[in-house]
Amino acid sequence: MIKNALTNLSKSVFLYLDFMINIVWIRRDLRLEDNTALHHALKSYNNVQLLFIFDDAILNELPLDDARVTFIHQSLLELDKQLKAYNSSVYCIRGNVQEVWKQLLNDYSIQSVHFNRDYEPYATERDQKIVDLLNKSGVKHQTYKDHVIFEKNEILKADLSPYTVYTPYKNKWLAAFKNQNSTPLKSNFKTLNQSNYIIPSIEELGFTTSQIKVKPYTLESIENYAQTRDFPSIDNTSYLSPHLRFGTISIRQVIKQLPQESEVFLSELIWREFFTQILAHFPQVQANNFKSKYNGIEWRNNKDDFEKWCKGETGYPIVDAGMRQLNQTGYMHNRVRMIVAGFLCKHLLIDWKWGEAYFAKKLLDYDLAANNGNWQWSAGTGCDAAPYFRIFNPTEQIKKFDKDLTYIKTWVKDFNELTYPKPMVDHKFARERCLQTYRKGIN
Repeated sequence: MIKNALTNLSKSVFLYLDFMINIVWIRRDLRLEDNTALHHALKSYNNVQLLFIFDDAILNELPLDDARVTFIHQSLLELDKQLKAYNSSVYCIRGNVQEVWKQLLNDYSIQSVHFNRDYEPYATERDQKIVDLLNKSGVKHQTYKDHVIFEKNEILKADLSPYTVYTPYKNKWLAAFKNQNSTPLKSNFKTLNQSNYIIPSIEELGFTTSQIKVKPYTLESIENYAQTRDFPSIDNTSYLSPHLRFGTISIRQVIKQLPQESEVFLSELIWREFFTQILAHFPQVQANNFKSKYNGIEWRNNKDDFEKWCKGETGYPIVDAGMRQLNQTGYMHNRVRMIVAGFLCKHLLIDWKWGEAYFAKKLLDYDLAANNGNWQWSAGTGCDAAPYFRIFNPTEQIKKFDKDLTYIKTWVKDFNELTYPKPMVDHKFARERCLQTYRKGIN
């Protein structure tokens, strides 16, 4: 019923078009400023119309109150508000992406289609199907680099093979960046299509508004990032990651605004591109260990243990604080992400894929490449990973990074109560069990 109503709406809206339109299909680039596909479409064509498709293949896997859907919807409303100044709007619809495009190509006069590239396996397969449709229909199309500074084949070794170790990749990236024109693009919006489409309400899209909100980003905290980044009680993070994930700000805009002494923060942005190119070159890592020699590890995969970890009831306060923060807010401090991931894989011997999937459900900034890369790093199975014998002691992590228990007491309200659980596993025992299991399982 939802899809039929939206399809009927689309027909009523487009019936009056008697000229060629040029579509910019936005996905994870929810902005007008410094949007590469939009910039080039505006530069070359008139009647440029923005399109956003709520993809059934993605949405059907999500809860009705998914916070990321709420954020996307709110971002589209903000984008639509900005477009009103140019007498334009976003055309927004939910459906099967191929079917939506077939309908558009069948019903309307489309001169050209433009979109920014996405590098996740599902996205590349989906986009290729749309390119095939456009080719079959004789519609001109162009894709663009926008989500990253450097794509899959732009930072390679001398023998043209991909980097699988971060530091040499970073060095090559930095050297190439000096010669790269990464200035944000300035667009002229006068060639936007005049339109007044109505974005469906979140209820019409089949969802409800989430109580979990994406925080506004700030770059003011970055000057002290190197000194404060490991201390979760210091709320001095940028909250930038969901905005980069969904493109409400571009990577070029972020880098341009960085203070001079921002090498450590810039390194984190380069990690993002490193994992993106790893996924592009080695798409099998989505479901498999990057290093196949770890395929023989016999994970315990105890469901009760996993449930305690998910709920933040492990009896290790720093782990529980991180998981409760995630469950309540969709955020988790980066240092704590490493601690909770290492705990799941090495203390509980639960396959990293279980944790990766749970993070995928909960994280506001969920990005397949980064999430996969960081989980495999924590498990020791990935490229440039922490060695398997590096096992964080959660108690020592508290002493180093939350010695006053400020972060823990913020999220573990029952920390001083008799009801707070005892540690579910002894650290020394878990460490030895992990080492033996990994040694036995390595091929």
